[in-house]
Amino acid sequence: MSGLLLNPSTADYAEFDPQTRRLLRATIEFFESQGKQRLLQADRDAEWISDFLEFQQREKLFATFLTPAACAAGDPDRRWDAARNSALSEILGFYGLSYWYAEQVTILGLGPIWMSDNQAAKTAAAQQLLDGQVMAFGLSERAHGADVYSTDMILTPAPDGGFTASGTKYYIGNGNVAGMVSVFGRRADVDGADGYVFFTADSRHPGYRLIDNVVHGQMYVSTFELQDYPVGPDDILHTGPAAFAAALNTVNVGKFNLCHGSVGMCEHSLYEAIAHSHNRILYGHRVTDFSHVQGNFVDAYARLSAMKLFSDRAVDYFRSASRDDRRYLLFNPVTKSKVTSEGETVMTLLLDVVAAKGYEKTTYFHQANRFIGWLPRLEGTVHVNVAQMLKFMPNYLFDPVDHPPVRRRREAADDAFFFDQGPVGGAGKVRFGDWTAPYRARLDVPNVAVFFQQATALQTLLTTAPPSREQQKDLDFVLDIGHLFSLIVYGQLILEQAALIGLADDLLDRIFDFQIRDFSRYAVALHGKPSATQEQQQWALGAIARPVADAGVFDRVWQQVQALDGAYTMPE
Repeated sequence: MSGLLLNPSTADYAEFDPQTRRLLRATIEFFESQGKQRLLQADRDAEWISDFLEFQQREKLFATFLTPAACAAGDPDRRWDAARNSALSEILGFYGLSYWYAEQVTILGLGPIWMSDNQAAKTAAAQQLLDGQVMAFGLSERAHGADVYSTDMILTPAPDGGFTASGTKYYIGNGNVAGMVSVFGRRADVDGADGYVFFTADSRHPGYRLIDNVVHGQMYVSTFELQDYPVGPDDILHTGPAAFAAALNTVNVGKFNLCHGSVGMCEHSLYEAIAHSHNRILYGHRVTDFSHVQGNFVDAYARLSAMKLFSDRAVDYFRSASRDDRRYLLFNPVTKSKVTSEGETVMTLLLDVVAAKGYEKTTYFHQANRFIGWLPRLEGTVHVNVAQMLKFMPNYLFDPVDHPPVRRRREAADDAFFFDQGPVGGAGKVRFGDWTAPYRARLDVPNVAVFFQQATALQTLLTTAPPSREQQKDLDFVLDIGHLFSLIVYGQLILEQAALIGLADDLLDRIFDFQIRDFSRYAVALHGKPSATQEQQQWALGAIARPVADAGVFDRVWQQVQALDGAYTMPE
């Protein structure tokens, strides 16, 4: 159990190579040297994160972590390594979402570049990273959101053989300073998918007009307009259906980082919450003497641990992905929607304990509480991602195949497949291993056994009383089935990671305690849907289960939470 949650005082990142360890520790030390009040004041003042960008420029942090080996000019330390990128995302979330956001949108901006055959653009991007630049991803528009089928960024053929681009992009991070902005648009003279174009723009060009920051904060979430912006052959990244695929495949890469960012925010908040509550006296008792407070802390701790377990195991599947193993396409929306939604739940549980303290401007908690709800709603809403999961459900639940075991992947290796994902679509053809195996291996844990019964009950629903054609068109109805399904996927990777790291059975039991309660909650919601048939209502009532209560397990996990008091305190 030791070391599951990030503690900046003790984290040594021993599983990584020396340069990675040095840069991760240097990042922690940068923030620690700033001090909490300096960081919080910068947040209150909506101060642009120039000091952090100067640090990453000096250390070549983004250049080292975000340059694929093929573009690194032989530098063995520069590669795209999902394991260490996740560790960095967790650190940045731990200290402030604005710092995480600058890295996140740089990742998105780089996606279409690294996926392209444009060597000039790749060379330029690699050099700009070495120079300390950041990137931006010009996809969404105010009228269309992330609907990439509809874009009003129009490229008009120019007499010299190139184009001029005109249009406005909205909600574009780093749009104020990005050296290269990957912009999605369509040709004025070509209809349909063949007219799509991904190209690069420079925020410093006269034809690029920065309009506004659409939020008040340190992060710059821009609206920008291109006005007859010249687009030459060296600026074109993708055309036609390949441009559409680059947009979706880039989001696949980028949205994965949301989970570890959310984990980092919750970890820091947990340290503050337990330190405050355990040392506060009310009515002659420590706040943490009250049973409901202990219940909230144990639940928050179990949920946060599950977030970390799932996210860390998902890294292995991402790094092991190939054209023949695309299971990451399911685990990706789970990391994005389920993990980040759990982050909101963790923060609410902690806020109900710390109460007014959680709103004080001198706490990191106040900042994290403001931002935690952003992550489930970036890179597609929870609803969009749950709907994506449903495409994989038949093969996952009913048609397993033999897959070689996915080992733990923390070695120093370049994850080249991220930028060679191939055509989009085909979710219904993705095959999975036997999801029941990790559950059957831990039926000795009481609440794993109860949840497994609920999981197999979902199979029964889908075979005996499946959604009708009309119900399948009702997103409100099928989303509840999607949430039930996501809990099973969530539990699978949690169990796999628990086995890999030797997680204590007590904590595993408490994790599946809330899994049972959450499954029951969605079953109740399904029961209440107006279109639910009598058979479906009966199933829903039968799927409700009570976790196995064990006071000894609860007390031992509570002792783990209590031990976090004083384990980490950020310098003021």
